Amino acid sequence: MRILLAEDEAELANWLIKALQQVDFKVDWVNDGRLVRSALKDFRYDALILDLGLPGRGGHDVLADLRDADHKLPILILTARDSLSERVTTLREGADDFLAKPFELAELEARLIALIRRSRGGDHARYICGPLTFDAGSKQFMLKQILLSLTQREHAALRALIQRSGEPLSKQELVSRVFSDEQEVNPEAIEVLIHRLRKKLAGGAVQISTLRGLGYVLEGS
Repeated sequence: MRILLAEDEAELANWLIKALQQVDFKVDWVNDGRLVRSALKDFRYDALILDLGLPGRGGHDVLADLRDADHKLPILILTARDSLSERVTTLREGADDFLAKPFELAELEARLIALIRRSRGGDHARYICGPLTFDAGSKQFMLKQILLSLTQREHAALRALIQRSGEPLSKQELVSRVFSDEQEVNPEAIEVLIHRLRKKLAGGAVQISTLRGLGYVLEGS
């Protein structure tokens, strides 16, 4: 799952990026409220962690702007302003959840997963495409009730595809989700991963199709 973090405290942001990556989140960071909308145009994020005290454009203005534009992205407010009035105000403005600093990473992770799950209309962190299922809790893929053996990068690529099942993901989007910790990646690396995944999914009534000019899409048959 890919998260956009809007936070101006560099030390906290760097800690969050590293910590969330350990639990399979990919995190992009902006430190100015004016950069949020442009970042959202570049990628389809699963959630936004939004600090209220941002420079350039405050969190309240960013939140109002996104909701006025009917942006459905789940938004979790992360702030030191821990008061009842602040909580009520941000929730009324369209925030989906509110977490005060300081906080425990485990709680942040749980709240993010719950937000993303609710935004997708599911009661369980479980994704299905034909006979292929992915359980976010166990982090396991099952194809026709048989556990799939995947490398770390194969797992990341297939996870990105099943989370957007039926929707195309561009090669660049897959690169950003699979190789987010690396500076330069040859796009052909994604082609190799897709080739491997197609072999492992062969005969399983689920396939990765190539849509010219759009990218790859996971489809069940």
